[in-house]
Amino acid sequence: MIRNNAHKYSVSAMCNVLQIPKSTYYYQVDLSGKRKAEDNKLSNEIARIFKGSRNNYGTRKIKKELAKLSEPKQVLVN
Repeated sequence: MIRNNAHKYSVSAMCNVLQIPKSTYYYQVDLSGKRKAEDNKLSNEIARIFKGSRNNYGTRKIKKELAKLSEPKQVLVN
């Protein structure tokens, strides 16, 4: 919400109205950028595993392959 209205109002004014410390807002913005980078890496790894299986592996097998990596990735599968 704050990011969507940043062109109209200052971040500090919106944080005051929402009763959120500015530091919390900027911390969350920083985390979301890191999450996007991690998500992109994970998506690329999943695509590599899927293509390596000749488009055959499903979610369970891909999850097992991710756990076998040198830096194991953990993914929640619903």
